[in-house]
Amino acid sequence: MSRHVAIVTDSTAYLPQRTMERHGITAVPLTVVLGDQALDEGTEISTRSLAQALQKRRPVTTSRPSPQVFAEHYRKVAESGATGIVSLHLSAELSGTYDAAVLAAREAPVPVRVVDTGMVAMALGFCALAAAEAAETGGTVDDAVTAAEKRAGATAAYFYVDTLDYLRRGGRIGAAQALLGSALAVKPLLQLEGGRIGPLEKVRTASKAIARLEEIAADRAGSAQVDIAVHHLAAPDRASALADRLRTRVPGLADLHVSEVGAVIGAHTGPGLLGVVVSPR
Repeated sequence: MSRHVAIVTDSTAYLPQRTMERHGITAVPLTVVLGDQALDEGTEISTRSLAQALQKRRPVTTSRPSPQVFAEHYRKVAESGATGIVSLHLSAELSGTYDAAVLAAREAPVPVRVVDTGMVAMALGFCALAAAEAAETGGTVDDAVTAAEKRAGATAAYFYVDTLDYLRRGGRIGAAQALLGSALAVKPLLQLEGGRIGPLEKVRTASKAIARLEEIAADRAGSAQVDIAVHHLAAPDRASALADRLRTRVPGLADLHVSEVGAVIGAHTGPGLLGVVVSPR
């Protein structure tokens, strides 16, 4: 393999496997702890198993990869011919993954730039793709980092959840604590802001909340050329219908990805999640 700048991310980017292979992106798995079992996201636990566990109120927690796991991935990437690595990860406000990567980078055999994107799910995935595209055209580590940070700065992520209970239990709700008092009476819309999950709007019914989610995403996209991702957990019909409507409403749509989130994000949002990521090119 030729000498190159390699891109590493984590399993919460939810990039399609084919896309990662095409661009040479490596994803380090986070861990889902289901009862007394610690399972790697993406390979050892299915989203269906997670949804069933959550619905049965079984204890589910998540944890970051260890620095040793990152170190092993960095070593393998370096052995493949990389002269530098850009390691892009979900918001440090939501996980210790970034900190673990920083620790591992100090001992890596090639220079590693670790970036807290402040993003998650395909909002992170689009950053990794931007970095990979910069590297593929001969860009340096700095070029790839700049491309990722520029993409992150322009990207927005919005979420609908059936209940805030899972976010509350996982301690990931941040400023949205203000919604808890009326959580039973509303269907909350949330956004990723400053790397944290915060309140956006309160809507009275699920159908109105999803319609509002669509409207917000379409308004954010405007007429610019954008990539969009629609995420869900155990709600494929809702996600497919929302994606179809966005196809007709967003004139500058370039790529549209529809996918179920993995177990790490699903553990904190619960079944019924719908998310829309809008990422201008």
